Amino acid sequence: MRNAPPSGRARRAGAIVAACLAPLVLAPGVLALSAPANGAPAAPALTLYADASLIDGTGAPEKAHQDILVEGERILALGPHGTLAGASGARQVDLAGRFVIPGLIDSHVHLATPPNPPRAEAILRRDLYGGVTAVRDMADDLRPVGELKREALVGEIAAPDIFYAALMAGPAFFKDPRVQAVSVGVKVGAAPWMQEIDSDADLRTAVTLARGTSATAIKIYADLPATEVAAITAEAHRQHLRVWAHSAVFPARPADVVAADVDVLSHVCYMAYEIQKTIPAAYEDHTPVDERLLARTGDDPVMASLFRGMLAHGQILDATGSLFVRYDAERKSHPERPPLRCTGPAVIRLTRQAARMGVPISTGTDFAWGADRVWPEVDDELFFLAHDVGLSPLAVIHAATEVGAQAAGQEADMGVIAPGKLANFVVLTADPAADIGAIQKVDMTVKRGRVYRRADFKPPTAAEMGDGNDD
Repeated sequence: MRNAPPSGRARRAGAIVAACLAPLVLAPGVLALSAPANGAPAAPALTLYADASLIDGTGAPEKAHQDILVEGERILALGPHGTLAGASGARQVDLAGRFVIPGLIDSHVHLATPPNPPRAEAILRRDLYGGVTAVRDMADDLRPVGELKREALVGEIAAPDIFYAALMAGPAFFKDPRVQAVSVGVKVGAAPWMQEIDSDADLRTAVTLARGTSATAIKIYADLPATEVAAITAEAHRQHLRVWAHSAVFPARPADVVAADVDVLSHVCYMAYEIQKTIPAAYEDHTPVDERLLARTGDDPVMASLFRGMLAHGQILDATGSLFVRYDAERKSHPERPPLRCTGPAVIRLTRQAARMGVPISTGTDFAWGADRVWPEVDDELFFLAHDVGLSPLAVIHAATEVGAQAAGQEADMGVIAPGKLANFVVLTADPAADIGAIQKVDMTVKRGRVYRRADFKPPTAAEMGDGNDD
């Protein structure tokens, strides 16, 4: 897997740089590293996390006995234990026998479809105390999501940083009841965060309106032909927004989406429509992939061509595999449930092929557990990549950290543990390089230099979570 997008893509896509603000109100369990507005004593400006076993997120082997020097919200220096200059006077945190990985990134969440701030805050709290320091929101009502982003940034709530998309789709999609739920008070299809696009659309204005939501990207969702997918992508890139897309947009085929030069493609399952002579004309037609058309043994040549195209364009695959595998397994006990577009075995097979070919894979989920779960949803995607796809623990951590940061367009600030990056990392009591299950042995999460101890975690309540899950 590549360690960074091509330089041309990086220059074109740009980055949204968050302001470095001191927390106004400290969330429970937070150890402040700057003076809060309420006048409480400030913690030392320097903190030395000493003598840890370090996995930096690049896929490189684990290093024993490493020190991490943090100044404010950023990493100042790394090095072997006891060797860092400038650590004199720093507050020391002894991590002997502990393991440190970069903060995890969930590259596919929905926080406000429909808006429900208590539920969103409970999910985000569970994420942060479980080691997730950033999420990529893949289109919602951006009015509450924008406020959640601000609250997370300044430490008013315990939450990962949030990077979100404004959605564009064809006219047919705007009959979807979810659109009604996220467009209250605005004409459906005209909200800057959820715009109806047709061949007569003024794309320059549409993208400018989307930029006004402070979105990181445009999400191309459904019901658009190849020409419009390409045109939206070109205009978004011209205005320095990234483009995140479904891997089949219907009627635009997966090959069309790849050729359009989008930055990230979601759902490995949808890519399998490329094997068919025709695909559904609209997203709303849920006819499953005809998996009989895949090569019976070995890698499928049609999929290989798609994956080579992704590699040539420097694109990332947001596979969301655990969702499909789990649902398919559940149908054995609930045969009345309609099938998804792909079976679990097909999703595993396609993800394995993409991984073997070197396509960068991020860890997106696209679902949310209820109040009975105390660990982040992204853990399921890590376990999918390790146990079903067969990636090594170091490769899985790389997918959940550096590749996740690239998917969100935030690789300049996060994704790896290195000087100059944000102090976003997780302290574990067991070695995840030996067993990926150790990601649930969390001692503390450090996000932007603030410490969130697992012992202080308050699990979501039934009242916070309500009924149902995101889809």
